[in-house]
Amino acid sequence: MRHALKGIALAVVLASAGGIAHAQDFTFGWNPRSGDVWVDTQLNDMNRYGTRYRDPFVDELVRYHGAPRDLVVDLLGPRRWAPGDVWMACSIASIIGRPCRHVVDVYERDHGNGWGNIAKQMGIKPGSPEFHRLKKGFVPVYDRWSRPIVLDAELERAYPNRGQGHGKGNSGKSDHGNQGHQGNQGNKGSKGDKGSKGDKGSKGDKGSKGNGGHGKGHK
Repeated sequence: MRHALKGIALAVVLASAGGIAHAQDFTFGWNPRSGDVWVDTQLNDMNRYGTRYRDPFVDELVRYHGAPRDLVVDLLGPRRWAPGDVWMACSIASIIGRPCRHVVDVYERDHGNGWGNIAKQMGIKPGSPEFHRLKKGFVPVYDRWSRPIVLDAELERAYPNRGQGHGKGNSGKSDHGNQGHQGNQGNKGSKGDKGSKGDKGSKGDKGSKGNGGHGKGHK
């Protein structure tokens, strides 16, 4: 009976831990509805990355999407936006040439419509060049983060020379800041043990110099 109770208690703890990892408390919940399954999947991964690596996520939006740092920090912090929603707002803003704050205001008012309808309102229709640009925008971001990304058929056509599931060959890195041992660097060839230096050849035989790494042969 005691073992059974311990098992139940452990299951409850593990379930609670799983909830902390996956059911994050975002202001608008999490249901992006971009109109594209691949985009929704990547936005979900953005949530994981942006939650774990807050600083590089903020830097990305500030440097490459022109978002004000104080706005991004405020959205991710006190206003409890999902990182995927923040990225979507600032990406749409950069494509249509409006401030990120403008798209943020629209989403706060109309988030119930989903990102697909909001993007459409702003001239980014499914299948349009603007929507394709939005999708392509994920790839360089993941490259800069050295994070794996699996392309869908549309993006495989846009990046024909790119292997599936890798950002720049994944650069030996699995997540930001974790350089994955850089492929172990081939163990640097083990340096061949430097020929073992052969016990210095015992001085009276000059002929083999102790085989110093096969030495110079017998003179």
